[in-house]
Amino acid sequence: MKLSNLSATIRLSLLACSTLTMGVSNFAHAETETTADNNVERIEVTGTRIKRAAMTGASPVTSLTAEDIEIAGITRVEDLLNNMPAVFADQTAGMANGATGTATVDLRNLGPSRTLVLVNGRRLPSGSPAGQAGVGADVNQIPASLVERVDVLTGGSSATYGSDAVAGVVNFIMKDDFEGFEIDYQGSAYNHKNDHKDMQRALNAAGFDIPDSSVTDGDTHDISLIFGINSANDKGNITGYLTWRDIDDIRQDSRDFSACAMNLERDRSEQDAGIRTCSGSSTIPSVRLTDFDKFDYTVSGRDLVDRNGKVYNYGPLNYFQRPDKRKTFGLLGHYNLTEKHTFYAEMNYMDNRTVAQIAPSGSFFNEELSIKCDNPLLSDSQRETLCGPNGHAVDGAVSAFVGKRNIEGGPRQDDLRHTSTRFVLGMRGEINDNWTYDAFFNYGNVSYEQTYLNDLSKRKISKALQATRDDDSNIVCQSVVDGSDPDCIPWNIFDLDNITQEQIDYLTIPLFARGDTRSKQISAFVTGDLTEYGIAVPGTSTGVGVVLGLEHRKESIKFNPDYNFITNDGAGQGGPRKPVSGQFDVNEFFTELNIPLIEDTTFADYITLELAYRYSDYSTGKETDTYKAAFDVRINDSLGLRTSYQRAVRAGNIQDLFRPSSLELVNWNDPCGGSNPAYTLEQCLRTGLAADRYGSDGLINPAGQYNSVQAGNPNLRPEKSDTYSFGVLYSPEFIEGLDIAIDYFDITIKDAIQPYPVSYIVEQCAVENNQEFCGLINRGSTGSLWVGEDAVTATDTNIGSVETSGIDFDASYRYTLPEDMGLLRFSLVGTWMEKFDTQNSPGGIVDECAGKWDNTVCENPVPDMRYNFKTTWVTPWDINVTATYRYVSEVEEFYRPTAAEQADPSKLPVLVPLTARDYVDIAATWNATENLSFRAGINNVFDNTPPLVPDGPSGVANGNTYPGFHDILGRYIFAGFTFRM
Repeated sequence: MKLSNLSATIRLSLLACSTLTMGVSNFAHAETETTADNNVERIEVTGTRIKRAAMTGASPVTSLTAEDIEIAGITRVEDLLNNMPAVFADQTAGMANGATGTATVDLRNLGPSRTLVLVNGRRLPSGSPAGQAGVGADVNQIPASLVERVDVLTGGSSATYGSDAVAGVVNFIMKDDFEGFEIDYQGSAYNHKNDHKDMQRALNAAGFDIPDSSVTDGDTHDISLIFGINSANDKGNITGYLTWRDIDDIRQDSRDFSACAMNLERDRSEQDAGIRTCSGSSTIPSVRLTDFDKFDYTVSGRDLVDRNGKVYNYGPLNYFQRPDKRKTFGLLGHYNLTEKHTFYAEMNYMDNRTVAQIAPSGSFFNEELSIKCDNPLLSDSQRETLCGPNGHAVDGAVSAFVGKRNIEGGPRQDDLRHTSTRFVLGMRGEINDNWTYDAFFNYGNVSYEQTYLNDLSKRKISKALQATRDDDSNIVCQSVVDGSDPDCIPWNIFDLDNITQEQIDYLTIPLFARGDTRSKQISAFVTGDLTEYGIAVPGTSTGVGVVLGLEHRKESIKFNPDYNFITNDGAGQGGPRKPVSGQFDVNEFFTELNIPLIEDTTFADYITLELAYRYSDYSTGKETDTYKAAFDVRINDSLGLRTSYQRAVRAGNIQDLFRPSSLELVNWNDPCGGSNPAYTLEQCLRTGLAADRYGSDGLINPAGQYNSVQAGNPNLRPEKSDTYSFGVLYSPEFIEGLDIAIDYFDITIKDAIQPYPVSYIVEQCAVENNQEFCGLINRGSTGSLWVGEDAVTATDTNIGSVETSGIDFDASYRYTLPEDMGLLRFSLVGTWMEKFDTQNSPGGIVDECAGKWDNTVCENPVPDMRYNFKTTWVTPWDINVTATYRYVSEVEEFYRPTAAEQADPSKLPVLVPLTARDYVDIAATWNATENLSFRAGINNVFDNTPPLVPDGPSGVANGNTYPGFHDILGRYIFAGFTFRM
């Protein structure tokens, strides 16, 4: 990492302070209960169903409390989680193109489908039925104000919780025993000073507007009501909540670094190598008329002239923060039917609506059209250019692809609404002094509604460009004359001043889709303490703890797009969207054992062995076994050790198994196109490219988007992961209040379920001459992989492997100040990523992505170091002040050089690092009275801009950067109050 001296000094100073003050913020927070006979406190730790007397377990758990949420000023739960070093951004409010309208969690960069999200230890259903990107649980369903704490358990946990817990578990523990009334309000906004000199220079050079020097926007209002009442006999409690949240949009043209699509000259031999410029899409407002070979025209007045690389800046209208309106309400209750048996229930409802806005639709070269020379919309000059002696007409017509940006019709808007309902009914209690039970039914449903506005119809575009004259010499569509479409209005793209609203109204269509996900979970288990039965290791007084359980789960998805979606009639869509309907169920048996091996010896206070096993039988014909073995060692009051091995699985979800084939857009660059192709002619011929198209500019999409046919696969095998961890817990006696936890992890996934990357498919064909992969490449008549529906097929499959390893460190320190000045609390939480390797096929190339990013292989950034250092002063005057320092290390661009580049490094392209970022947050709370408290704060105090990435980055990128990985909008300023009674 390249660090400035000042930055390095700051970080080293902070780390030096943290070395003196660090400790575990919370090894494992837990719910507690006291046994009736011996008053030993038993606690339930995320990662096991066995209640225990120790605060720590063999599995590392990091917890966030309600105080952490309050002091961060967070209204979106995903923002809170994405600031955690082990969590990587996925679907966030900063997504526009490709947004699902959900907010998902991705532990260890292994994907949201490999992170299991729980509420009070029970599953949260899939977030959306609308494609693979929405399969993760939507944490928009979680009202932040009702969260008591969040436990984040990293590493495989399938033996305890079932499929999907490959990367780990995020468990939201909710307030369920509230008494009284509480109202909370918070307002917030972003403030940013636009002073990115490089991007302002690029905007000026391109003739684009520069945003105001200072902006304040993105207002958010969040109101919550919590109320609770105990029963008259104090046997039960009902806690309820109502929340309302309203978030304003922010457009990309409000920030100078996102006001245009950024490009970078990567050829070191060019004079402007490494210089940022504004780029865009070749679908331009003034029309692009081309055959991608002999001619490339645009309209100027009533003439056709050479386009000369003219592009459209599609960035300004895209949302950088989507507008969002969310309402939630719910009830949580429990009632002691007897002294030993408790009935409990939960009900949660959410209605969330957001709009993803991107640049206007248009004609995106969807098909090769025949423009007749007698088309009455052509001027004499245009007709001469196309059909004259030096023209391109054959048999009185010119075959061409048409690109025209519909700026007259406004931006595309994807209106996304998710309505979720979840309820839980359960019983728990004591069978006798040694055995307890818990049984519940957990139902979740998410309904989805999508309305896509301001798109153009491909079918109508084709008709509207075929103009002729009727018997009265009126200019009409050919389809009016022949009666196939009497409503058709000619689209006058050859005279831009005469495009009318009537023409736009005819071309514009809405697209609609509906769907839902359903999840039903029935689970029952008993927990036993076998001490009284004498089942214990000789020499120990504590018997074996055991869990025995059965579980049945059913998952189903339905997705019903309308005719326009199904037929891919929307010109601005990536491809057709087809109905999905599927379901599976699974029956499971699970067990856990907690075996004290040693107690109160001279060399250890205790050593405990934890074992777990789960057998799963899927209706798809697949069976899986998952298991765990772990040791929890306490040497003395100061030193503890823990180590574990866990086998986890992820069976294919319904999208993985049953998703019909669809045409999607992927970020990539064709290595056979442009003036300097990366592949040789021989290699490109293997991909189906005609020799005369080699090196053609028409193969390059200026927006960096290419077609890929993607689909599910019912023959998928469950993927398997092995997680190894080893940790040290240290609380030195000579520094009271200091706790330290350091854990090493190594996760390897085999038979990973995902499609081969398009870049890998083309590479295997072109470079390795692998005919299996060559058969997946379908180049059309132009050789392009982005025009029309020519594409690379990449269905879901079991690829090679993914491996990640590193170290988590988690620490805290508490220090009482003299002279009644209060208390200082310090905490340090971080992750060092040693390895993140992907291998697409057994024995193939291993791509090392730790500390890397790129557009095709590693995609999203994988920082090798992230940490948060927080200091809180708890004053004696009912005021708490907190300062947090957040660090994200530099991420280099991944690149695999060719043989020629290895021989001559001067031929290497210019690579773009995402430079390290330091953020400082400050906040304060004031308990003004017993019933009233206030809070305020600023996150990203110094308004640091995010690092920028060129060339239309892939993954979860937007606005030339990566929302969720960095603070993209500037300072976040918030203020709020809480009133209790």
